Amino acid sequence: MSSPSWSARPSSHANTRAIVTMMAAMGCFVTNDALVKLVSESMPSAQLIFVRGLMASALVLGVAQGQGALRELRSVLNPRVALRGAIDACATMLYLLSLFQLPIGNATAINLAAPLFMTLFAVLFMGERAGAARWSAVMLGFVGVLCVVQPSSDGFNAWALLCLLGTLFHAMRDLMTRSIDPSIPSIIITLATALAVTVLSGCITLATGWQPFGLREFALLGVAAGFLASGYFLLVQCMRAGEVSLTAPFRYTAVLFAMVLGYGIWGEVPTGWAWLGIALLVGSGLYMLHSERGRNRTAALDAQPE
Repeated sequence: MSSPSWSARPSSHANTRAIVTMMAAMGCFVTNDALVKLVSESMPSAQLIFVRGLMASALVLGVAQGQGALRELRSVLNPRVALRGAIDACATMLYLLSLFQLPIGNATAINLAAPLFMTLFAVLFMGERAGAARWSAVMLGFVGVLCVVQPSSDGFNAWALLCLLGTLFHAMRDLMTRSIDPSIPSIIITLATALAVTVLSGCITLATGWQPFGLREFALLGVAAGFLASGYFLLVQCMRAGEVSLTAPFRYTAVLFAMVLGYGIWGEVPTGWAWLGIALLVGSGLYMLHSERGRNRTAALDAQPE
């Protein structure tokens, strides 16, 4: 199988669709996180991830069957697909392991450094051109993240380095998506990811033991699995459709979704610094969209015959 060319620039329509898909994926992931947080109050984390993974894998398998994609099921063992799934599973476990030992603000800030790495990797290894506008949006958004989560200085230690490694793995996972043969359905790549996370968490559960749980936990994990599977699929679609350096800053919308859910579920009211962070996050996204429209207009004018 031949891999797609990384140097080919997606169309304006493809980039717009990728931006919307990225924001939708972040909304799904954050909703999943909120549901998992509720369940984690009464259920061990590894067991929780394993049960949720079984549900998500079954759901994705059913969707793949409905799409007629199971004829490509052997592609789960495709080296690039399998490696992407393994990297995602390791990234998930590294992040969760460090999250248990770090203040959540520090872990969140480190994890949302992924757009910085993704933009850098896209320029170095994929031939993308990230101008001043894209770098400015990435940096402005990251400052906004720091304002919202307000990490503490005493939370940066060896566990923070482990969290940083998980973030690097997440960036690698997303970049690898672009190298997978486009003939392999996105739902199959999604299935490989779900299975890899499930298998790894299942191995950890065998070592840590099993704890009985009730119908409430089962129902919440079922809903969480639906959002997780949707997030996996949307993220694959995003990485295959648009430019990485363009869509990466819109990963920061996860913070906005998290604040809305935090207020709606736990009554968490944003502080003054958080509101400043929100303004910076929204501003970085609007600046990126404005810059991209200007870039597309310039490209269209240059393409017109004289």
